[in-house]
Amino acid sequence: MTEPLAPAADPPGTPTTVRVALADDQPLVRAGLRVLIADTPDLEVVGEAGTGAQAVQLVRDQRPDVVVMDIRMPGMDGIEATRMITAGPEETRVLVLTTFDDDDYVYAALRAGASGFLVKDMALEDILAGIRVVAAGDALIAPSVTRRLIEEFAGRPEPEPPTTPRRTADGVTEREREVLTLVGRGLSNTEIAAELSISVATAKAHVARLFTKLDARDRVHLVIIAYETGLVPPPR
Repeated sequence: MTEPLAPAADPPGTPTTVRVALADDQPLVRAGLRVLIADTPDLEVVGEAGTGAQAVQLVRDQRPDVVVMDIRMPGMDGIEATRMITAGPEETRVLVLTTFDDDDYVYAALRAGASGFLVKDMALEDILAGIRVVAAGDALIAPSVTRRLIEEFAGRPEPEPPTTPRRTADGVTEREREVLTLVGRGLSNTEIAAELSISVATAKAHVARLFTKLDARDRVHLVIIAYETGLVPPPR
C-alpha cells in the first residue's frame, strides 16, 4: 500500500477536491488510475490498497470521499470490504470498478452498500465522471447493466418469509409515491419531470425528500425500495 497523502485544505471559494482511495490487487490498474486522477484537478488519490482488509483500514485512517473498489481480491474480497466500509461511521462511498460484468456481483455489491458499479472497459472519462457522481451523493450503474440489474432484483424471490409483511412507504405523499415508482423503473430526474409534467428541479426535490423519508443511501437504494414496497411489479 502506498503512503497515504495528507489532505490539503482548499482556499475559500474554490471547488472541493474529491479524495479518492484505490483498492485493487493489480498494481498496474492502480497505477493507471492514479495517473489518470493526477491529471484531474478536482480529484486526488489519498491512498491505495491491494486487499479488501487494507481498503477497510485505509478508509479508517484517511476517510476518503470515495473508494474505487475491485471485487476479486485476495483474502477479504471487495464485497465484504464494501459491507464493512458502509456499515462504519465514516461517510465514505464505494464505487465498484471491476472486470466482471456479472448480475450476481452487481446485486451483491449494491446490497453491500456500494453507490455505483462500473466495468473497467468503460471510457476513462466515464470512470472519472462516475467518481464525481458518487462523491456528490448520487448513484451510478454502468448503462450495460442498469436494466439487467432492475430485472435481476425483481425476478428474485422475496427474501422475507411469507409471514413477514411487505415493506411500506409510510409518510410519503402521493406525488412522492409516483416519483418513487418512476425511480424504480429506472428513469432519470429529467425523464421523471417529463413524465409528470413538472420541472427537473421539482423532480430532484422530490427525490431528495424520498432519500430522507425512506432513509435511503442513494438512488439505487430507492430502486430496491420501489420493488420491496410493490410499487414496481416484477416482470413476468
